[in-house]
Amino acid sequence: MTPVVSIIMGSTSDLPVMEKAAKLLDEMEIPFEMNALSAHRTPERVEEFAKNAKARGIKVIIAAAGMAAHLPGVIASMTPLPVIGVPIDSSLDGMDALLAIVQMPPGIPVATVGINGALNAAILALQMIATGDEQVQQKLIAYKETLKGKIEKANEELSKIQYKYKTN
Repeated sequence: MTPVVSIIMGSTSDLPVMEKAAKLLDEMEIPFEMNALSAHRTPERVEEFAKNAKARGIKVIIAAAGMAAHLPGVIASMTPLPVIGVPIDSSLDGMDALLAIVQMPPGIPVATVGINGALNAAILALQMIATGDEQVQQKLIAYKETLKGKIEKANEELSKIQYKYKTN
């Protein structure tokens, strides 16, 4: 199997957040890889990864980082592939990471999801891939239908809860 999505995190301490992305990609049967790379501790490995990702068949990169959160931007500066940044709440409630990832200079975009938003990063990666893959598109449509079903079920359950002044 050749991976088409790469999940990169600054350290394995980000794994509890990034597992949500991995689980969805696995559920959708999308080959992916996971690696820890640090823009500050392993800059040469980050450069090697970013410059070779496209040639290896990667279509989308999901890069997570906390604190200074340079990893997504550094990767984006060295690849033509779309990079989705996931700010990790490791200090300052994740606001430092969010601002570091979202405030990229002109010409180096990083699509950024919410703090600890790994699941949305995976969905966005799938939506990007689905623009050229009808099978992935159908899986996404089915996935979103299940989300609708969860809300309908929640409303059914809420309708059973009784309060003196509740009208529904």
